[in-house]
Amino acid sequence: MNISRMKYALLTLVALILSVIHVSAQIKWNSAYQAYIDQYKDLAIEQMLKYNIPASITLSQGLLESGAGRSWLTKSSNNHFGIKCHGWTGRRVFHDDDERGECFRAYDNPRQSFEDHSRFLATQSRYARLFNYARTDYKSWARGLKQCGYATNPQYASKLIQIIELYNLNQYDKAKKFDQFMVKHSTEDGVAPDGNFHVIKAYNKNYYVIARKGDSFQSLSKELCIGKRKLAKYNERSYKEELAAGDVIYLKKKRKKATKEYKNRPHIVQNGESMYLISQKYGIRLSSLYKKNHLSPDYQIKVGDKLRVY
Repeated sequence: MNISRMKYALLTLVALILSVIHVSAQIKWNSAYQAYIDQYKDLAIEQMLKYNIPASITLSQGLLESGAGRSWLTKSSNNHFGIKCHGWTGRRVFHDDDERGECFRAYDNPRQSFEDHSRFLATQSRYARLFNYARTDYKSWARGLKQCGYATNPQYASKLIQIIELYNLNQYDKAKKFDQFMVKHSTEDGVAPDGNFHVIKAYNKNYYVIARKGDSFQSLSKELCIGKRKLAKYNERSYKEELAAGDVIYLKKKRKKATKEYKNRPHIVQNGESMYLISQKYGIRLSSLYKKNHLSPDYQIKVGDKLRVY
């Protein structure tokens, strides 16, 4: 090999390494990404079982295209996948992308966006060959999407693969069922005051959100599409009460006991805790907590008290 070829090979190798480092620097673990996954993984699984598109591919595309749900396009039109208006007769918005003022599809809720993304891939002839790949073969799907022209970014496939592997999204490609409550919630056209929706989490056969500064039962009611009185009742409070940042707010009636892992593990009362805070921590009804411990509602708990929660 002559000197010029050696230089060319070396420069090519350096460029490749820099490219990989650049992509890696962009794809790091991010709490907003994890929150998006928690919110929409069941919707992606539902679409996979219906259209045979890997849930990992749907989630990674949604994360990348929507900036984990934080992009202007997603907040203004529920468009999670950057799908443009070609052949679209529904509502639309205009946004700068490859060119200025491009037309994008708009949806009433996230589920419509996920469904349209699935149909878009399943009905466009140029994506037909993707369905020859196993739904567990996320690498071929990612590379195939780029080759079929889904995106112009030359690193598109690499980014999808890195997101999938960093967040272990391929675990959902083997799923056989999904959470109906989370899917149903994604069809609701809720309204968050600043467009920043709360992440719904699951615990003790229930669902909850963490209140932020300025939240109220009224504002959460609008976003979650659950009546403010009903939401307050689930949490054994008055809908007129103020919420504090960090408050756990359950979305369904709480259970009578904690999860099974606490069967033989009593709760040891810590400084600053109350019976109510303890009931919220374990997702159990306050009345059940008193009853399990043979206590009257006027009992004043003390640091070090042992309380049964299961």
